[in-house]
Parts: sequence; C-alpha cells; structure tokens
Amino acid sequence: MSGKVFVIGLDCAEPSLIFEKWRDDLPNLRRFANLGVFGELESTIPPITVPAWMCMMTGKDPGTLGIYGFRNRSDHSYNRLNFANSTRVQEPTLWDILAQHGKKSIALGVPLTYPPRPIHGHLVADFLTPDTNSDYTYPPALKEEIREQFGEYHFDTKDFRTEEKDRLLSDIYTMTRQRFEVARYLARKKEWDFFIMVEMGLDRIHHAFWKFFDPAHPKYEQGNRFENAIHDYYVAVDAEIGRLIETMDEDTTLLIVSDHGAKRMDGAICFNQWLIQEGYLVLKETPQSVTKFDVDSVDWAKTTAWGDGGYYGRLFLNIAGREPQGTIPPNEVEKVKAEITAKLEALDDENGDPIGTKVFRPETTYTHVRNVSPDLIVYFGDLHWRSVGSVGHPSVWTRENDTGPDDANHAQQGIFLMAEARDFQRGLFSKAGGGERKVGLSIYDIAPTVLGAFGIVPPPGMGRNSIGTTSDAEEVYSEEEEAELARRLEDLGYL
Repeated sequence: MSGKVFVIGLDCAEPSLIFEKWRDDLPNLRRFANLGVFGELESTIPPITVPAWMCMMTGKDPGTLGIYGFRNRSDHSYNRLNFANSTRVQEPTLWDILAQHGKKSIALGVPLTYPPRPIHGHLVADFLTPDTNSDYTYPPALKEEIREQFGEYHFDTKDFRTEEKDRLLSDIYTMTRQRFEVARYLARKKEWDFFIMVEMGLDRIHHAFWKFFDPAHPKYEQGNRFENAIHDYYVAVDAEIGRLIETMDEDTTLLIVSDHGAKRMDGAICFNQWLIQEGYLVLKETPQSVTKFDVDSVDWAKTTAWGDGGYYGRLFLNIAGREPQGTIPPNEVEKVKAEITAKLEALDDENGDPIGTKVFRPETTYTHVRNVSPDLIVYFGDLHWRSVGSVGHPSVWTRENDTGPDDANHAQQGIFLMAEARDFQRGLFSKAGGGERKVGLSIYDIAPTVLGAFGIVPPPGMGRNSIGTTSDAEEVYSEEEEAELARRLEDLGYL
C-alpha cells in the first residue's frame, strides 16, 4: 500500500457527547461519522490513560504489559513503587512493527513515550515529561526545532486541581492549539507513513468543568458562567481536526480514537477507611484528622488488605509467604477475595441506595499477569465514584475529593471513527443516513486495524498472547523529578 495512516487521539473523548448530544455542533466529527465507520470503543480495565494508550499501540492488555497504572509496586514489599515510563514497555509498538517494514512514523504526545526511545521517524514525548529541560524528542535535534517554531512546548496544563477556572481554561486552549500546530507542522515538514498524536485537553476539561454543564451532577447549578465551557471546547477541537485533515494527502486513512470516555463523579469511597471499618486494615494509631495513607503507619501483623486511591480502587492482600509480614494463609486467599468482593459489590451510598460497584480479578481479566498486579480492581459505583486512599475520614463516603476539585471520572467506552481523507476533503458521504455504526469495538482492535491498512499481517499474538520481559526497565527520574511527578499525578487524581 502506498497510502498513509493518521491517528488523532483525544484523551477521554466521550462518545455520548460526540455521537449524540453535540453531534450537530461538531461538523468535522459528524462528517467522519457520515463517511465511514464509527462507534464506541471498549477501553482497558481499568480505563485510564496509563496504560490504555500503550495497550492501544501494542494490542496488549495491562496484564501482558505488566503496567496497571502510573505507579506500580516494584515487588511484594510494602513500600517499593515505580513510575511507568517508556522503558517499561517491552512489547513492540505500532511504530516498531512498521519500521520493520520500512515505514516511517511520527508519534506526538503518546503516553508512555518518555524518555524518548529511537524511532524510525520522529517522536515528541508525552505529558509525563518532567519539563522542557529534559530530552523529550527523537531525534534530539527536534527539540530545538520545536522551540524555534513554537516557543515553550506545553506537555500538559499546570496546577490541574484548582478553583482558578479561568486560568485553567485558558491553559487548556493554549496547550491544544499548540499541539495541533505542532502536528500540522510535523505532518508537512517530515516524512511519514504513520502519524499518531494524542491531545490531553478533553481529559483536563472534563475533570475540571463537568459539574458546570451536566444537570445530573450533584453539584450542578443552572445558569452558571461555565455552563458551555466543555461544549465550546469540543467545538474548538472539532475545528482543529478539520484544519489538520485538510493538510492530509488524499490517500491517507484517518482514525479518531480515545482511550476512554467520561462520566459525572457523584462522590468518593474512602477505600482504606472502609477497610479499617471492616477490620481488614489496622493502623498503629487512629488518625485525628484526614491523613495521607502511609505504609509505615500500618500494623501489618494484624492487617489483611490495604488499598490505593485514584479513579479506580486497587486492593492488595497481605499474604503469608508473599508479603514480608503476610497474615493470610495461601489456602485462604480465594475465600478472602470472595468475601471482600461480595462486601464491596453490596456497598451502598450514605443513604442506603445501591451504587453498583464492580470488582475485577486480574487473573481472569487479563491474558497474562506480569509484574505485581493488584489483587482486586474496584470500580466504585461503576466509576461514578472514585477511590480515596487517605485515612482519618469520619465516614467511608465523601462528596469531596481529598486531592482537590474533580467533577468527572473515566468511563469504559471511548470513541472510534475511521474514514478516508479523500472522501472527507471532497465532502462525500457514504449514504444520507450516515456511515456504519459498529458495536463491539475494542481498544485492542486499533493496532491490527492500522497494520491492516498497510497490508501488514499483525504479528502472532498481537492482542492477547505474546509475553516479553521487563527485567531491563530503567528508573529514569531523579529523586526530585520523581517527587514532582508524584505530586502531579496526585493532583491529576491518578494516585
């Protein structure tokens, strides 16, 4: 095949807004839907930025990658953790496979591409890059080229959890405009067969402004001045997509995808507080106020389980012979898992109304379970509630987030649209009623779809089978950078 493939990644793009609620206000996305194939895209479990984008780029699930979130246990000790980065991705990415067939790629802002690794083409690293003083491009000279053309590069918005909504909204627009400008520049100036960009703005605006537009949100106030903030940003992104596509060669296959969707956040479950209440977690002393969970405060000899906060809950068991001071005999692990699962799934809100919590087991969810996975993965309220890890709360329920303002959580379904640039540019429509809406699409379908567009047969095991090794993964952050990254991820709600 002599054509190209361009993937526009919109982190957290919500299908109900694009395909239904605001369809008439988004002419370019509507044209996509009328031209080709579109539908909801089933995300990873859990549906979070890391590892979802890299699952998409490899066709492998989080268990096979051995990456379960931004921060993962390094071993079965209580306090050794590592941050996910590009060196921990040991499965071949799309650009790795395409390089074997002589195809050049450009990757712009794809999560888990920092530090930049050699690529047959050009790469600009993702939002986890410490700052612009870091080496964040491949080849390295591309960094200076971007600076000369666009000034200071914006990896992400700063101070995400804030009540300074006007400033944050301005920052989101600034970041997005620049990302699309860089994309247009690279698409024109560099040689490529495959191009993927990921823009983070939708994720940021959902978390910061969802309560202002959604009447179903418990904190919604009709007539507030940010009521149209998300709508207007979607319109702006739609316009950016149109400008970008107009620069494409006619023989380009276009995909627009998201790693997950978004939904309102009703509240949060204080996970460790619940474990304390149920007798599974015992602290050496009772906190007198809300305190960040610290493994050194735990009486491990009396503890069965502990949890992590974030958009979903991660539960870890204290198993004898596995953890240093394990208390659960190996032959009782399944019994404890079943007991905790039943209690979590029966958990109501503070008024006694069911919230619909879902619990997943990595060993039955993933094809392989590598490195140190959670023992249970918890969607509180089917992701309408988040997990709070701190302790010392007066209740297991809270309507406030312990790491700052947040209005939305991630949803299991993202978006998928695919069409040909020539049809888009000529304004052709497949039929009056629109394109083909497909069901059952999965994030793991993207890599085989891209390879298929080039006439390349996906390698054996793509999607569910191949196993690599992460033994050579590197620590790439200094202590200062790691502390700053931890603060940023906590601000973003991922820890």
